[in-house]
Amino acid sequence: MTSIDLNSDLGEGYGAWTMGDDAAMLEVVSSANIACGFHAGDPAGLLRTLRRAAECGTVVGAHVSYPDRVGFGRRDMDVGHEELVADIVYQIGALQGLARAAGTQVRYVKPHGALYNRIAGDARQGAAVIEALGLVDGDLALMGLAGAPILDQARAAGLATVAEAFADRAYTPQGRLVSRREPGAVIHDTDEVARRMVQLARHGTLEAIDGSTIRLAAQSICVHGDSPGAVAIARAVRAALEANAIAVHSFERPAA
Repeated sequence: MTSIDLNSDLGEGYGAWTMGDDAAMLEVVSSANIACGFHAGDPAGLLRTLRRAAECGTVVGAHVSYPDRVGFGRRDMDVGHEELVADIVYQIGALQGLARAAGTQVRYVKPHGALYNRIAGDARQGAAVIEALGLVDGDLALMGLAGAPILDQARAAGLATVAEAFADRAYTPQGRLVSRREPGAVIHDTDEVARRMVQLARHGTLEAIDGSTIRLAAQSICVHGDSPGAVAIARAVRAALEANAIAVHSFERPAA
């Protein structure tokens, strides 16, 4: 692989509460997953982040979530199909309006937290997310976990997809993310994170938490904006990729 996308979850502050350094991160990443108000983000803060993304030329995606501010969108919910479709449509539409006001546009959708993990293997809730994208704009791509069935499900429905890997998260031998409740789920060593991402981009492999090697075909790498030292991690990953002749580029229209 000679190029790869680098993304981060941004716009997650709320009022006087700041989460991460969006302005600094937008100078590093090539795409930004912007909160839509259900797990984090207030309108004024989201508009500021979107304006900065427009200035940086960063591709913008809607980071949709279960309605769970208190749990930061990380609590699983058994939401019915009709309700989940409406929730996703609502969030995308809200971000589209803010993006338009900021001089940019929403190009893709990446579910957040528990919703992201749930639809990775839950075809029922996955179908609701896919339906919502089709209702809003069939040209929106769905970003999801590399190797997860949701990507095949979305492609079968005619959507473009973006397969994603996580820079600062540990993986199981089955290619799934290690639960945040488990020790070692988040990797904090910047050099280790950078080394792993070069391996991923160059060879399509990663070391799982048990030491085994797994294969991951990823088009994008995520650095969580709320992780400690997130900007430093993102800078280290980008520098390591570029030092190994791997360019960092956003996707315009991801391949279906």
